[in-house]
Amino acid sequence: MKTRSAIRNIGISAHVDSGKTTLSERILYYAGRIHRMQEVKGGEGGATMDYMDLERERGITITSAATQVAWDDCVINLIDTPGHVDFTVEVERSLRVLDGGVMVLCAVGGVQSQSVTVDRQMKRYRVPRIAFINKMDRTGADWRKVCADMAEKLGLEPVAIQVPVGEGQDFTGVIDLVDRVAIFFDGDNGEKLRREAIPAALAEQAAEDRAHMLEALSMHNDELMEKLLEDHPVSEELIRRTIREATINLSIVPVMLGSAYQNKGVQPLLDGVVHYLPSPLDRQYFARDHDNEGAETPLACDPDAPLTAMAFKIVDESFGQLTYTRVYQGTLRKGSQCRNARTGRTHRVGRIVRMHANDRQDVDEAFPGDIVALVGIDCASGDTFCGEELNYSLESIFVADPVIKLSVTPDSSADQDRMAKALNRFMREDPTFRVSTDPESNETVIEGMGELHLDIYVERMRREYKAVVTVGAPKVSYREAPVVEAAYDYRHKKQTGGSGQYAHVVGRLIPLPDNAPAPYEFEDNVTGGRVPREYIPAVNKGFQEATKKGPLAGYPIVGVKMCLDDGSYHDVDSSEMAFRIAAIEAFKQAFLKSRPALLEPIMKVEVETPPQFQGAVVGDLNSRRGMILGTENKGAYTAITAEVPLANMFGYATIVRSLSQGMATFTMEMSRYGRVPQKIAEEIIAERRKPQLARK
Repeated sequence: MKTRSAIRNIGISAHVDSGKTTLSERILYYAGRIHRMQEVKGGEGGATMDYMDLERERGITITSAATQVAWDDCVINLIDTPGHVDFTVEVERSLRVLDGGVMVLCAVGGVQSQSVTVDRQMKRYRVPRIAFINKMDRTGADWRKVCADMAEKLGLEPVAIQVPVGEGQDFTGVIDLVDRVAIFFDGDNGEKLRREAIPAALAEQAAEDRAHMLEALSMHNDELMEKLLEDHPVSEELIRRTIREATINLSIVPVMLGSAYQNKGVQPLLDGVVHYLPSPLDRQYFARDHDNEGAETPLACDPDAPLTAMAFKIVDESFGQLTYTRVYQGTLRKGSQCRNARTGRTHRVGRIVRMHANDRQDVDEAFPGDIVALVGIDCASGDTFCGEELNYSLESIFVADPVIKLSVTPDSSADQDRMAKALNRFMREDPTFRVSTDPESNETVIEGMGELHLDIYVERMRREYKAVVTVGAPKVSYREAPVVEAAYDYRHKKQTGGSGQYAHVVGRLIPLPDNAPAPYEFEDNVTGGRVPREYIPAVNKGFQEATKKGPLAGYPIVGVKMCLDDGSYHDVDSSEMAFRIAAIEAFKQAFLKSRPALLEPIMKVEVETPPQFQGAVVGDLNSRRGMILGTENKGAYTAITAEVPLANMFGYATIVRSLSQGMATFTMEMSRYGRVPQKIAEEIIAERRKPQLARK
């Protein structure tokens, strides 16, 4: 067993096409895991971590892939994550269980739309990171501007610990500001590192950059500050210790440079992972102890402690479910028993495997900090496994709500069975993928994070399950919301012989602000026992039930705070059911008085296009009810940022290619919900009510 301090659990995350998978491929090669590098869009099978056929055909990462490499007496568990926002849950669940991360940024593009999302996810799980500015060999590369972007757009404190030797086509190596040496990458694949004195032409600038680095680091270490003030030499050991401590404390982000495609800068990055990112011992994790009123309890990175582990990703395969698991404390042994804290079921641990992309290696036990996969255990993503003596649960994974839906219709009864099997599997694997039946048309409806997300699942259904399906037009997941405050006073009274039903609720419905953390809130203001305490949860439950289907067009209701201020009850006729029914009817009464509005998903769109097509692209976005937020000149192309309703973005990939002679690219992610213009809202509501009127 490796000591826990010699383990690094890291993920590689970035905006789409920033070079994550190319970087992962180089890491595997230099660490000796593979003996030949392949390219993401090469014709020889594609990158190792993109093991699905669809990933290799499209040249994108769809699922996160895990592997393990050894470097400098350390074991690095590495997870390569997708860049497309449609597969953002893969990034969420990976970051949830990782101790550190490498955020890859393009030296030309800088901080792009998905970089902002990745940064938000890393901050959510308090993941320390190193920033790797990739593609330094490209024309227009400007690492200083990328650092300025990180400070301005992400609110980070970047500290460059390397500077380049040349930029663009002249990029040949990096200068290590800590050791004060220039590093060059020789050999056919950059495998031979050559360390030399800093070139004379760059010595003055490197000294200036090193002074900036030390000045920034001195703000996080008193000993270092004293040495600088007294003009004493600063040791490399003190600099490294300061960088490590400040990185783990989330105070700074060390910045390293390179070009993964040109095989430059990868080995120093691995050194940086070992030197500056935390081991499992350096991170403090907590669990909820349900035997102690849900108290937060620290977990010990101790193999002899009672087991606590988290299932963060599941994959259904022909021989059973594969459950990716991170061990936080205790030891997970083959043949031992563990309990699922959510279901209470006890499982016997059969086979434990260590994943290498799609290959697996059997192991007998897993210790704190290890990331392994369990074979044949039935559970859900986010479940906590405990030893028999514990009743702990770990904070679950954040799951965003779907924004787009499609109807899928099987061509035959045999296809119906195959489709049902496929959908059941996809739902288990991906919490952002939902399946339901439209009550009006009886069609099967699938929901997801974007067109690409659903397109991939439909294609997998056809390939992996041979299910022939017809896909309907995409539909938007609208929401309903109140606009003004409204009061309610509802009395539910029913007498049917014997004991009847009685419940009376009085209160207010208050619209929540757009930036509210949750779509629904409940406030209990009842005093003097006017509504007995045991009935309050039933009222809350009734309100929540009423939010599932709004009266305007049957969409879920969001942005609502329900205040229960008063009421009355009957000693005999009142019950939980009566108060739940009263709450449902009171909600409907208040919501209709609150001038309800229809909301639609507003997408943040970033288009990168050559400047000559800027006018056409902007004009097209405006015609889609888009609002241009800004344009930025990035050398050979212009980045246009806009907010556009999702309803107007279907098929945009084809349009933007035709507007730019195939040279523009775009990314799109959910930004917020915004109000639908009145005329369009009336059309949507009328369309939704057609089937109901037809039945009448």
